[in-house]
Order: sequence, then C-alpha cells, then structure tokens
Amino acid sequence: MDLSKIMTISGKPGLFKVIAKTRNGLVVESLMDGKKLPVFASDRSSTLEDISIFTREQEMPLKDVLWKMNETYEGKPGLDPKSDPGKLKSAFEEILPDYDKERVYVSDMKKVFTWYNILLEKDMITKPEESEEEADAGKPSEKEEPKNKKDKDSD
Repeated sequence: MDLSKIMTISGKPGLFKVIAKTRNGLVVESLMDGKKLPVFASDRSSTLEDISIFTREQEMPLKDVLWKMNETYEGKPGLDPKSDPGKLKSAFEEILPDYDKERVYVSDMKKVFTWYNILLEKDMITKPEESEEEADAGKPSEKEEPKNKKDKDSD
C-alpha cells in the first residue's frame, strides 16, 4: 500500500491525493468529493506514509495498522468514528493490543478509523510490502566478487 501520495491536511476533513507539484506547494484532490485545491508549505499537512502509531515497544507505521484493521474487519468497513469513546478504545485495542494508552488518544483513533473507511471505500488498502531493510535482513550479505582468473594469473 503506497501512502506516500495520500495526505491529511490540518483543518480540512478527509484525505487528499497529491496530483501535481507546483512552485509554491502541491495540488491535491479530495478522496471524498474529488475537489482539487492547492496546498502550500505553510499548511500543516502530512502524508500517511509519515504517520505512525505509538505502541509500548516502538512506533508502528500507519500502513501496518491499516492492514491489521483490514484483516480484523475482513475487508469490510470498520467501526464508525463517531462511536462512543469506550467502543473506539476497545475496538482499537482488539486491532493493536499493545498500543500506548497514554500517548494514543481517542481523537487519534477516530482519525485512523475515518482514514481506514475512506481508503477501503477507494480500494486503496493492500498488504504492505516488506521495507528494503526487512527484505535485506533475510538475505545473506553480498561478498566481494571473486577475482577474475585472468587477474590471478597475471600476478
């Protein structure tokens, strides 16, 4: 799932897809209604790729949380973000049991459920691929190429 072109913009509801870069910023399109608008450097915005959820051990990338939600809800819409805070907390704990209860607020949970439902509706939730570091960890390190026989003979 590539979240590097999906943004959240402070003060604006929903999610936005980056469609062009300009001298002064970006042009984005709302995933909710398709309206296009400019985003300037002064706007507080983030790509979903840059967002992580606090857990007791470390931070978990949002794409991994969204995939866990997708598995939990079996590809169906998640809990309504306007649900009772108690329901949101218990549903979030079912998805991510080790989330940091002191640093993840109900408002954060509401955003995650909202984003999940929007991305699901747009068929943008896919299994996250391994990062390059994780993929490299499973491979043996490359060793120096053996010298060419000609080089060895010419010594």
